[in-house]
Amino acid sequence: MLSSAATASATSVSARSGDILYGYLRRKTVAPFRFAQPKQQVYCKSLRPSFVAVRAMSESQTALKNQPQSSASSGKKQALISLSDKKDLATLGNGLQELGYTIVSTGGTASTLENAGVSVTKVETLTHFPEMATLVLFFFLLLENQLDGRVKTLHPNIHGGILARRDVEHHMEALNEHGIGTFDVVVVNLYPFYDKVTAPGGISFEDGIENIDIGGPAMIRAAAKNHKDVLIVVDSEDYQAVLEYLKGGQSDQQFRRKLAWKAFQHVAAYDSAVSEWLWKQTEGKEKFPPSFTVPLSLKSSLRYGENPHQKAAFYVDKSLAEVNAGGIATAIQHHGKEMSYNNYLDADAAWNCVSEFENPTCVVVKHTNPCGVASRDDILEAYRLAVKADPVSAFGGIVAFNVEVDEVLARELREFRSPTDGETRMFYEIVVAPKYTAKGLEVLKGKSKTLRILEAKKNDQGKLSLRQVGGGWLAQDSDDITPEDISFKAVSDKTPTESELADAKFAWLCVKHVKSNAIVIAKVGSLSSSLSIRLGSFMILILGLFMVKNNCMLGMGSGQPNRVESLRLAFKKAGEEAKGAALASDAFFPFAWKDAVEEACEKGIGAIAEPGGSIRDQDAIDCCNKYGVSLLFTNVLLEKRNIQSIAERMQDYHAIAMVILFGPKLRELQKQVQENVKNMMSEQLQISYGSRRHNPDSRARNGFMKPEFIASCSTFGPEGKGVVIRIASDSTESVYNFLRQQLGDLEPLLGQSPYA
Repeated sequence: MLSSAATASATSVSARSGDILYGYLRRKTVAPFRFAQPKQQVYCKSLRPSFVAVRAMSESQTALKNQPQSSASSGKKQALISLSDKKDLATLGNGLQELGYTIVSTGGTASTLENAGVSVTKVETLTHFPEMATLVLFFFLLLENQLDGRVKTLHPNIHGGILARRDVEHHMEALNEHGIGTFDVVVVNLYPFYDKVTAPGGISFEDGIENIDIGGPAMIRAAAKNHKDVLIVVDSEDYQAVLEYLKGGQSDQQFRRKLAWKAFQHVAAYDSAVSEWLWKQTEGKEKFPPSFTVPLSLKSSLRYGENPHQKAAFYVDKSLAEVNAGGIATAIQHHGKEMSYNNYLDADAAWNCVSEFENPTCVVVKHTNPCGVASRDDILEAYRLAVKADPVSAFGGIVAFNVEVDEVLARELREFRSPTDGETRMFYEIVVAPKYTAKGLEVLKGKSKTLRILEAKKNDQGKLSLRQVGGGWLAQDSDDITPEDISFKAVSDKTPTESELADAKFAWLCVKHVKSNAIVIAKVGSLSSSLSIRLGSFMILILGLFMVKNNCMLGMGSGQPNRVESLRLAFKKAGEEAKGAALASDAFFPFAWKDAVEEACEKGIGAIAEPGGSIRDQDAIDCCNKYGVSLLFTNVLLEKRNIQSIAERMQDYHAIAMVILFGPKLRELQKQVQENVKNMMSEQLQISYGSRRHNPDSRARNGFMKPEFIASCSTFGPEGKGVVIRIASDSTESVYNFLRQQLGDLEPLLGQSPYA
């Protein structure tokens, strides 16, 4: 925001400029070849060079008319070139010159062309503008002289030659009258703003502003708009195709439209980068902007999407936030078949998970879910343990490492036999790691011609996570929380041992990367697993359970309609080794007795870690105390959706009632009823997640009192004339009391109280 002094100064300059322009235009009307200076000199002596230029131009009009001039009717073909990135410029310039084009260029571009032996007309020679001494003319001349050439291409002689339509007679007559030539080809790329603001060490705000291009986007948009007559080129990769097009004398409008589309995309991405950078300078990183653009660049077309009947492509995010961000999008593929849609999803899941760990770790993923994870000082042992967790699922999966793959590890990957029969070589779709030795890469390539070998950089933290929903997008910060950021608070009588606590943290870190309703048992260096339920294109996320011991996964159950069945599958795989393991959940346990918690305790689980937050938390605590199991609350919910809405909480009560009120008179009390329900619920129910913390000194469940009742109020019908009140409680008396209190105010409208 401008200060008052700055505002006053700007206003003064604006007023003086108006006087100057008015005086100039008046003089031009009364005495075309005279220029009066007194008032202008008093206001701004520094403008003298521009006044002199305008006067000289004005006084030379008669002479100019008698001189040969380039015009639209001259038949000369002209190309305008102004580039920041001069890659392949010499090739383009020579090619255009051979095709008979006169090349008009600016500054450094002109010098580069001249050094390559290409004849150039500098854009500064096009500044004369016959008998059109208007506000626009004066303004551009003034800026060109006073602002260090920053607007040399913002001139009617340039934009007139670009925008004039060849099939509009009066357009061409105007160009001929004023001696303006047309441009048939415009080649422009922009100031390297993106590279400057993302350079190591950053850039000052002032330098960033100076690197915002103005003239370039204006020329690109003008040429793209008039692409029927002007060929616009913004990408050096198109130079050869453009020369071939011009050489053949073609008039293919589809080719021109494609270049115009590319030009507008180029400018849009540029503006997006500027907007993103300015937002960060203005608001910082803590707020979501009211609107933003995500520039995506096509990396590859895919054979098909998630299913064979779906078309698909892969795009790379070119926003400033993703510069050097790492991840699968920028991974280098050293070997194997082209990546598919599902390959990208699975590789991303594996890489995100393995990147969480500091110690040497191996993660095996199938259908985006970790089915084996292990950390060990010896990466060979970690790999074997990760595969052993679920060798059937690991077959045909994705293997990820957070350490370099050397020759020894590569040979193990190549020759390792499945633990199921000890004979079949393990088959994988993808191997991803941060680095490979030359020998390791050579050995791994020999495993299979189709094996995709990816080299990826670790993902940066603090990125924005986007997810599409029908008609919109959800945005959130990336989930960068680590076990060091939270406290594992013992709420049971038994506190965990040091090794149990380590296993619980390890399991918690794994469950973070598994879709809900997953159960994993691990021991002697193992880790996580998952359950996901798919209904069409929707993913149902409910509860994630991980059982771990000594950082090694033993078994996993997933895909079942309830968590108990998943738990049993995991125990079936883990067998006796599950005793003493740790279990981590990404959400609280809504039930404990004769459910997942008690069954896990009965089978010998040593420790359970969960966020807490259920109205039956005390049941889970009591159950763990009965069996001597350590229960840890993290107070961090890891699920991908918010559970326990009012409707879901109602399922925890025995008495549920619904009252439907409808009628025109009800509108008078509708808002009051809704407000009453809202106020009462704010007292009864602690909705803020920050308040969902267990209080070990309280006898209440979950650290806060279970509400005596819960209720919701909503409208329905035409113009919302109806009201639905839902009430749930453990006793019909509580429901009756609530209704009597709330509906008593309706007696004058209803004629009598239904609950008197």
